[in-house]
Amino acid sequence: MSGLAQSPAIGQNANLRKKSANHATGPIWPIATAGTPGMPKKAPHRIAVLAFDGLVAGDLAAPCEIFQLAETLDGRRPYDLQVCSSKPRVQTHAFDLHIRARLDVARHAHTIIVPGLADPSHDVPRDILDLIRHVHAAGARIASICTGAFILAASGILDGLKVTTHWKAADQLARRYPAIDVNPNVLFVDNGQILTSAGAAAGMDLCLHMIKRDHGAAVAANSARLAVVPLERAGGQAQFIVRPTPASHTDLTPLLHWIESRLAQNLTVGALAAQAAVSVRTLNRRFQELLGVSPLQWVIQARVNRARGMLETTDLPVERVAMEVGFGSAVSLREHFTGIVGTSPMGYRRAFRRVA
Repeated sequence: MSGLAQSPAIGQNANLRKKSANHATGPIWPIATAGTPGMPKKAPHRIAVLAFDGLVAGDLAAPCEIFQLAETLDGRRPYDLQVCSSKPRVQTHAFDLHIRARLDVARHAHTIIVPGLADPSHDVPRDILDLIRHVHAAGARIASICTGAFILAASGILDGLKVTTHWKAADQLARRYPAIDVNPNVLFVDNGQILTSAGAAAGMDLCLHMIKRDHGAAVAANSARLAVVPLERAGGQAQFIVRPTPASHTDLTPLLHWIESRLAQNLTVGALAAQAAVSVRTLNRRFQELLGVSPLQWVIQARVNRARGMLETTDLPVERVAMEVGFGSAVSLREHFTGIVGTSPMGYRRAFRRVA
């Protein structure tokens, strides 16, 4: 978002500068904008990563790593990143962090990044929420990593937007904030000013996406190479979600186990209804009520899940995997696999092949 990189700093008034100077223990960003005598021709894009008790440390570290590695084609470091907190020490699950810059420094940032909460039900400090609302109104870019979406949601800036978070927390986010459209099946969502991402690795994808937006694909690709991460995974790629078999107390469980033991066979709705000793209409109704999908959709999902396991643990050719799980051909497997998982069978195998 190169326009933000060249925009005036946010909240530039004498009182705020004085307050920041009194409370920040680390270096404070210059208030002057690009073009001021004595300043670089292009001032760095200022990024503030917010720190607070209960944060996920990996979510904080990822943007610090990725943006620090960014370098433009003319050798310039385009980002100046600081970690900011309302207090000098914050607690994570395993250790404490000493934070040099105070929260007021973040008011001058062009981009705010919010890491995840280890416990999404944890109360968010009011000063964090107030800061997010302030910088949002001022036009700063705001991004969340993983369950950091809960913090943005609590501030109210996500209402009416499509967002994502870690798939295990997606239902909780949707229930708590019904005005938000939560999609658990993507790596990140870019709404322009506001961006949200899934787990920690998807947070790195989001950071690379922002670098690409700001400075182009070549700069982003170089940052990815230096961080030794994939050059690009599209935001629309699905999160690799583990979908468990429904709870054993449902009356469909015996049929589901029967299906999973016969995935390689030709499973028609009629055959499933006969096994369950119900009519096709009744079977369809029960699947929709208990599982939210049709019987054939469940069979396809089960076959894809079986294929995922085989791709992770065996070297069988994709054609053989397709036959073993009941798709009949590699073409059919690729079509259904890509539709559900968001990547091809071979792409999935390269990412998740388990080495003994």
